[in-house]
Parts: sequence; structure tokens; C-alpha cells
Amino acid sequence: MTPARSIPLLLFVLVWLSTGWFGSWEGNPNNATRLFAAIELVERGDARIDHWAPLTIDKAVFDGHVYLDKAPGMTLLALPAVALADAVTGDRATGIVRSVGDTRLDRFLKWRLRLAAITGPALLTAIAAVLLYDLGLALTGRAAAGLVAALGYALGSPIWGLSTTIMGHAAVAALFVIAVWALARAAARGRGVPALLGGAALGYAVVVEYQAVLAGSAIALWAVWRLRGHPDRVRLLGLAAAGGIAGLMPLLAYNLIAFGTPFRIGYAGVQGFEGMQQGLFGLGVPRLSVLFEIVFGDRRGLVWVAPILVLAVPGLASLAEDRRSKGIGLVAIAVVAIGLLVNAAYVYWDGGNATGPRHAMAMAGLFALGLAPFWSSLRHGWQRIATAGLLGLSMAINLMIAAAEIFAPPEYRFPLWSAVYDLRFRHGDLRTIPSDWWGWTTWHGLWLYLGLALPLLAMLIAQVRRQEVRRGSS
Repeated sequence: MTPARSIPLLLFVLVWLSTGWFGSWEGNPNNATRLFAAIELVERGDARIDHWAPLTIDKAVFDGHVYLDKAPGMTLLALPAVALADAVTGDRATGIVRSVGDTRLDRFLKWRLRLAAITGPALLTAIAAVLLYDLGLALTGRAAAGLVAALGYALGSPIWGLSTTIMGHAAVAALFVIAVWALARAAARGRGVPALLGGAALGYAVVVEYQAVLAGSAIALWAVWRLRGHPDRVRLLGLAAAGGIAGLMPLLAYNLIAFGTPFRIGYAGVQGFEGMQQGLFGLGVPRLSVLFEIVFGDRRGLVWVAPILVLAVPGLASLAEDRRSKGIGLVAIAVVAIGLLVNAAYVYWDGGNATGPRHAMAMAGLFALGLAPFWSSLRHGWQRIATAGLLGLSMAINLMIAAAEIFAPPEYRFPLWSAVYDLRFRHGDLRTIPSDWWGWTTWHGLWLYLGLALPLLAMLIAQVRRQEVRRGSS
């Protein structure tokens, strides 16, 4: 197999293996409320979670009934996983005691959460990593540059750990990458299917997280600008719009099932979080002090959990300065800026239990795109070694986070050390497939992962070098 074909395949396998190998806590309210709604929809055809209400603080109440208080996109993505788990295990929620600490309940939820994460956000992250590689390759002509961008996004940032959950941040980040890749391809080749796909990705991103409409609008405006002189622009924009409408349809369908009307959303009935009544469902004016905390702060600072992304800043600037890549550079910068500002404007900006600034992480894919031109600009071997070392450090940090704790409690200062490493990782308090399902120790589960992932990474790097040699000799 040629490097051009093997690199995307190896990258996909590496990222999907990595994001699917580790698991998050099924009792986390943000995970649980989405899972409860999926279970009720599959087993009862009803979106009410009345029977599960005591097990989560994340809920909405309408007309005396309890519902999911989030956008329903991740719940809908989890439906096939829940149905499959029901069919394979033969278990149903009606036969489970719904009590905190009940071992049968824990296993019931763990099965469904793991399958939902592997077939939902983990799969989307793996697909987006391949497409980000392709974008980086197209922008720079360098396979190594595309690989650095893809790995920095998928395994060098909290997207790795967030892909083990069914919260929406990793899924939206992936959908933004898919949308930009598809719409760029539609503009370059005049094909309708990518235009339809790009619109659908943007539409469904809003179904996953309502605030995605802000960054998604920047991508949509870029697509309109990109296609402005295309001879087939009317057809392509029409298909993109049709895709966007199709992507939004699941939201209307869920609302009809849940509330009997397409125009009610769960956030309107949130219980226990009074801040959601401020501004627009908790969004107010961005605060500079919060912005500083999101980027540099010792509790949620991005630079501590994804140091490689620091190098994406000059990379995005260079994209925006180059006439040939100005459009995609500006839209990537816009998505990053919107992600940070929305997080800084949110009343619950720290995300409660979170490792890193989870509310800003939907920007991660297009932020990491800047790593491709940065790598391509390096002229000396020591610069590439230093960059590769920083990428390796970021991947090691996020391996620890994904394996030990993506939900660091808010009371910990510098949680990367105190809550992730000192409290959990060094004691082997990890979640892996072998330790959760095969009776292995957690350390053996981690060693097996490394025994599979490191050879895949070595093969990937070898294929990239082969591709680079071919490029240099052509």
C-alpha cells in the first residue's frame, strides 16, 4: 500500500483505538442525563427521564415531568449504541434498581456509555483527524505537517479525553472540521456531495450544542464567500443549505417527541442552575479575567493541557497572511476567537468538573490546523525536534487525562497534577477496556494500549517519512 493510502488508514486506526480504549465515569451528571434520555427513547419511545431524575443534577422540568436539559444531539447519536447493548445483553432499564452504587446499574450504564462514546464522538474524532491531515497536506504540500496538525488536535488536546464522554464538545469540534473540509472540497471541485455534507455537519453541530450556531455561522459565511465567483455557486450553496436543514431536522423531531412542539428547548426548564436564567441561557458579556483563566489559568488553562496549540497561533496567522490560504486562515481564527469568547461569556465558564476549558474545546480542530503551516515553516532540524518533543509532551499529558480523569473537580488547584496525576494516575485509578471488561489490572490495560498504539504511531511516522522522501525526489 502506498503512503498516500496507508497514512489516512493508520491515522484513523490510531485515533479511534486511542479514543475508544479509555472511558469516562458513567455517573457524571453531564454524561448520565444524555444517556438516560437515550435509554428512555429506545426502550419506551419517550423522552421523559422521571425514573432517573434522582441520579442526576442536570435536568429540566416541564409540566411536572423531567427531561434532558441539554441539546439532544449526543442523546440521538447514542440511540444505536443503546439499542445494540439492549439486544446483546438482554437487559432493560425496567429490571434495574436505580440506586447510586448499585453494581448492576453501574454495569448497565457503563456498557451503553462506552458503546455510545466509541460509535459517536470517538468515531467522529477519528474521521476529523484524517480530514484535518488532508487539509494540512493540501495547504502545505507536506504530509508531516498534516500529521502534526491531526495528532495535535486528536491526541495532543483534551479532545482525546472528551471523546470518551458523550458530552458534545468533541463531536462539535469534529463536525466543524468535517464542514470546513467538505465545503473547501465543494468549492475546489464543484461537487455537490461535499456541499451537502458540509451543510449537514454544520446543521447537526447545532443539534449537539446550541451555541455552535455562532462559530458555525462563521464557517457558513466563509463558504458563501469562497463560492462567490464559482460558476455553479447557486447549486452548491443550495445543496449546502439543504444539508444544513437536514442536519437540523433531528432537533425538531426530538422536540416533537419530547414536548409536542418543535419550538421548546430543554435549557428553558433547567433546574438548580439559576445562572442559566441570566442573559441568553447563561451567556452574557465576555470577561477578560475569565478569558485569561481559560488560556493561562492554573485551574482550566489551555496552555497546561495542550501546550502544542501554542504553536498553532503563528501558524494560523501565516495562513491568514497568505493570499492563497487567507480565507481558511481567517475562518479558523474566527472559530477559535468565538470559542474562547463564548466560554468567557458563560456564567458557568469553568465547566464544573472538567480538565481543561471544556466549553472552548469545539474550536480545537480548526485551532490545530495552524500547526500544519507552522511545521512547514521550520527550516532547521532542531526546530522540528523541539516541536515534535512538545507534541509528544502534549500527547503524554492527554493520555494521562483520558486514562485517569477528564472530569477534574473544580476545587483542585492545578488539577493536571493534583486531581489527574497525584489523585488518580499514579495510583492506577484508570479506566481501560481490559480493566473494565476483561478482569485485567488497570496498569496492564494501559500497557496493552501502549503495545498497540506505539507500533501504529511508528508505522505512521515511517509512512510519512516515505511520503516526504517521494515528495523531495519528485
